[in-house]
Amino acid sequence: MKPVKKIFSLMLALLSIVQLYAQNNTDTVRTIKIDVLVGLQFDLVRFNVRPGEKLNLIFSNSDDMSHNLLITKPGTRLEVVNEALKLGQKGPEMDYIPNSLSVLWSIPVVNPNQFRTLSFTAPKQEGVYPYVCTIPGHGFIMFGAMYVNADGRMPELKDDPNIPPNRKAEDNTMLSNQHSNHPLNGEPQPVKIKPLHPYTPVSPYIYRVFIYGASPAAIAVSLPGDLSYCWDAGTCKLRFAWSGGFLDNSELWKGKGDVSAKVVGNVFFRDKTQFPFSFSADNKVPKLDYKGYKLINRYPEFHYTLNGIDVYELILPKADGKGLNRTFRIPNVKSTVWFNTDQSDGVKYEALKGSWEGNRLKLTSKEARRFSIIMSVKEGGIL
Repeated sequence: MKPVKKIFSLMLALLSIVQLYAQNNTDTVRTIKIDVLVGLQFDLVRFNVRPGEKLNLIFSNSDDMSHNLLITKPGTRLEVVNEALKLGQKGPEMDYIPNSLSVLWSIPVVNPNQFRTLSFTAPKQEGVYPYVCTIPGHGFIMFGAMYVNADGRMPELKDDPNIPPNRKAEDNTMLSNQHSNHPLNGEPQPVKIKPLHPYTPVSPYIYRVFIYGASPAAIAVSLPGDLSYCWDAGTCKLRFAWSGGFLDNSELWKGKGDVSAKVVGNVFFRDKTQFPFSFSADNKVPKLDYKGYKLINRYPEFHYTLNGIDVYELILPKADGKGLNRTFRIPNVKSTVWFNTDQSDGVKYEALKGSWEGNRLKLTSKEARRFSIIMSVKEGGIL
């Protein structure tokens, strides 16, 4: 019996050594916590992780509107945001998460006062991995950056090109490592920080909304000078424009899906044409296909095709603040282009290229490669 006891004791000792070794070599899981600030902003705008580090990301939503969180491959944030926009009416059922190889990990839509957790292993490849909310209208200002490297380096906050411009003036100590995993009494403890001031968007900025007078794919844009417009991705045209404010989204942000955003101000233009463009004198409506948009100095340039021909449209406030300046590019058109207007739509038109034939501007294929339409509120208008 003694030899058996000795063997058993030896086995227990060996087991203890093995357990101790395992405990000392078990990969720890680091916890990262991200919440939401008022004004479409993540509270944690950037953080650093080691290549291959195991992570537990807790995404809490203390805002009064819903958000999701997607982590993408380096340099693909805008691509993913535009792919989410293209989901259209399928967006809600897909949590606005596009089927894209550029999406590495995702947290579905989190409603107000709820949270979700995502466990993943950081990429082994060093780089800057964006995270973004892709709910329509959010992705162009609601994003951050996950820095993956072994030495914890990140640029100075004021010089960081991977975070929203309005966040570059904040205290770096508040943003770089909000949540540590250093044990205190055996448990990881978050580092407490002072709250950030709410962010008020500065024009130009974009919302994807349900709005009366447009399809469910409406895009509302706030411009400097208290001007705003609604561009409809479902019909590929400018629907209406207004002055004096932007939108009242309060009911939408409460999570009510059966209400529309309300225009704040006065509508001074409303499109009344069958379609603004045609490629023939008979004004036949072309086949439409919305492709997305990109930001040029923070202004969206819309991209769509008409009968397979690429069209790009950029809308800026008129120099005197009393209307809109619309710049079009149709680089590959090979035929005459007609731009259609209506006398009762609330504005008067000017163009430096083409010739007017009644309410239609006729442009040669060369002229249509790039031209501008200036829309001014008519005398006696509201501006």
